[in-house]
Amino acid sequence: MRNLALIAMLCATSACAGSSFIPAPSNAPVFQPPAQTRTQTPQTSQGPASIISQPARSLTSRFGEARIDLTEGDARKLQFAGRTCVLDVFLYPRGNTAQPVATHVEARLRDGGAATDSEACAREIARR
Repeated sequence: MRNLALIAMLCATSACAGSSFIPAPSNAPVFQPPAQTRTQTPQTSQGPASIISQPARSLTSRFGEARIDLTEGDARKLQFAGRTCVLDVFLYPRGNTAQPVATHVEARLRDGGAATDSEACAREIARR
């Protein structure tokens, strides 16, 4: 019985000993994370000008049905594939109510995945 009382007392004191929580003073500043605003500037150095700023409807009209169509939050990715290359088009909304438009384009070879000219890839896919 004496051992049981000793074990209960050790359990009770060890529960308090492991706590290292120290409350902040009431006048301490509260951390406010910065507001999340997405500002996506259109890509101009890479990617065909005929793709940048186009909505998804125009892209699927030009290239056919997307092989992959992913949406995450307000972002969208369309992937089109040709005989030798794969074209990834990333769409983001501009402004608060605007529909997503293409803001970034990436192209790679199907064999090996090396980067390739996105304009040539777009021409190949559009010819299908």
